[in-house]
Amino acid sequence: MAQTLEWSSAAGAQVPADDRALQRLLDELGRLPGIGPKSAQRIAYYLLEADDETARRLANAILQVKQQVHFCPICFNYATREHCDICDDPTRDRSTICVVSEPRDVTAIERTGSYRGLYHVLGGVISPMDKVGPEQLHVRELLKRLADGEVHEVILATNPDVEGETTATYLSRIIRPLGVEVTRLASGLPVGGDLEYADEVTLGRAIEARRAL
Repeated sequence: MAQTLEWSSAAGAQVPADDRALQRLLDELGRLPGIGPKSAQRIAYYLLEADDETARRLANAILQVKQQVHFCPICFNYATREHCDICDDPTRDRSTICVVSEPRDVTAIERTGSYRGLYHVLGGVISPMDKVGPEQLHVRELLKRLADGEVHEVILATNPDVEGETTATYLSRIIRPLGVEVTRLASGLPVGGDLEYADEVTLGRAIEARRAL
């Protein structure tokens, strides 16, 4: 008798109806960003064919990163200690803060080697369509960091798309009255592109040629 197949609600893959463990794995893999039905199947079947130690290492690595990595209470970058390595580094220029949308953008800028200041991660961008306003971002915390007068420049490094530009314009409007210079990454980044995928040379030139708003 042929086995009954059913569709996974998340990954869209077909598995035997009685194979609930595989179905759950496909469902969870299908929820990951960038993982479609075929990719979910390939990963699932790779794990099935791998030895127990390989699967255990992967599971432990996921649990460990969830238990040990948290948001830095100062800049909201990822940290494994009380504060992130950048905030704790006494050699960083504390007169400049680079504002980015997500922690992964910090990694992209750090790869260029062109910037030695501090960061502030907003945790997203203003997006009315997604019901995300300034209140849902770490804007209040940014303003608190500017209150003591130590910061002289804020670099707005949100992505050059509609939401990123909207966020940069909003931040510029509320920061300039504080007497802090506000700059924006210069040309070199494609409109609609993501910092995460920009190469080091392009992103480095954009930082060095930033402009005032």
